[in-house]
Amino acid sequence: MDGIVVHGTCVALGGAAALLRGASGAGKSDLALRFLFLPGDALGVRPRLVADDGARLRRVDGEIHATSPETIAGKMEVRTLGIANLPPPLIEGTAHLRLLVDLGAVGDLPRFPESIDWEDVLGVAVRRIALDPFEMSSPMKLALALQGRFEDDGR
Repeated sequence: MDGIVVHGTCVALGGAAALLRGASGAGKSDLALRFLFLPGDALGVRPRLVADDGARLRRVDGEIHATSPETIAGKMEVRTLGIANLPPPLIEGTAHLRLLVDLGAVGDLPRFPESIDWEDVLGVAVRRIALDPFEMSSPMKLALALQGRFEDDGR
């Protein structure tokens, strides 16, 4: 199976990927851009872009692999500037989807989640969280979530 292409921006940290989801203008690329420039030495690995605007998802051996469609590989929309061609150190070819991130405004998000949310993606349960993409701390929260740094991580 060649997989499916879904709307969203996919970033990775140490081979673990997060799919950022939301309507056009929700802040997917903005959050991804700030995430990409987090200091890799503080995280242990360098953040990377898998795909911007659309990600190809395939089930392989019980895991979901995320890649970029060829036509947009290595490219990222930077609002008000255009399409950026990212250098190889910022690009990840394939990563394992570990997190779905729904973007919303702070007033819509709980301060403390009551439960862990999971969503079926091609027959595999993937953890789902919500973030406000424009909060200053959102790139760091995303990194912590990808690294499984929460007591209730469930992994």
